[in-house]
Parts: sequence; C-alpha cells; structure tokens
Amino acid sequence: MFFLYELERVIALHPSFFGPRIKEYLTNKLLDDVEGTCNGQYYVVCVMDVYDITEGRILPGSGVAEFTVHYRAVVWRPFKGETVDGIVQSVNKMGFFADVGPLSIFVSSHFIPSDIKFDANATPPQYTDNGDQVIERGTQIRVKIMGTRSDVGKIFAIGSIKEVSLSVAYLGFSAIELFMRLRFSHGGDGGG
Repeated sequence: MFFLYELERVIALHPSFFGPRIKEYLTNKLLDDVEGTCNGQYYVVCVMDVYDITEGRILPGSGVAEFTVHYRAVVWRPFKGETVDGIVQSVNKMGFFADVGPLSIFVSSHFIPSDIKFDANATPPQYTDNGDQVIERGTQIRVKIMGTRSDVGKIFAIGSIKEVSLSVAYLGFSAIELFMRLRFSHGGDGGG
C-alpha cells in the first residue's frame, strides 16, 4: 500500500558546497540518498518535496556542516493480505519467485491451485494446467501477500495464487506499478 510520509534526514555537506546554491545541493543529495531505498519497513518510491532545511551545524575539526532536511515522500509498504501484480523471475519444483517492483515474493507449490502442476520436462520449467494457464519466467502474475519478513535494508514476502481472483494476470500494470518497476530496475536492488 502506498503512503505519503513526512520524513527527515541529516545530511553532511563539505564546505566546498557552501554558497548560494546550498539548498539545491542538499536537495540533490537527498534525492540520491533516499529515492529507491528500503529501510526494512518500506520502500521510498520518490521524494515529493522538501519543506524545511535547518541551519547547518559545523562539526568540529572537519569543517563539514550537518543539515536536517524535512521532506515528504511516497513510500510503498507491503502488507499481509494485499494483492499485487508481479513478473515471475524463476520457477522450480518448490514454487516460483516473482518480482513486484523491488519486492521479491516466493509462492510455494502449496499455495498454487492443485490443478496447476509443475512440468520439469518443459523448457523453460513451468507450472501448467495443460490448458491456458502457464507460469514460467516472464509471466505476469497476480499474487496475494501471505506474510512479510523484514531485514536490514530488505523486505521478503511469501504469497499465494490459490484464491479465485488470483493467478496469471493478463491485464497491464497500473501507472504507479510501472513507475516503481522502472525506478527500481535502474537503481539496482533497491537496497540502501
């Protein structure tokens, strides 16, 4: 689920950046430091605006100044029970992994409908019902998040496609999902 959070960050700035464009330097450093990162609770999708920058505090001995920057950011926090669209990245007999923006979701074979079976002889490996449903690398899939686990700078999830409205998704992605997909595909794994 997406939220608009008010956050703050302390940024250290070298004296060579002091001058009339100091706010621009601080804003650019903030964007570089926080957009596309994960703190273990949520992913920062984008910074909407900077609404306050405190006066700098010079650190003794180095000349570097610390500024506290207050800003608003759109964040994505995956919740248990949330239904999301993703793309399958790998398939094996234990289940499959799907990427939902920066989040990797594992769907165990126990959370796949019983009529969809693993076919190890297929190339590439896939789950299929020998009909129109085929789950292989690159398949768009709709998954319900069954649980999440947070680690430092990363969130992991398990999911299910057993429910009636879930499984192979033939619909396109929403604008925000496309934005997240593009944002995090260019920024590495989204870790901070």
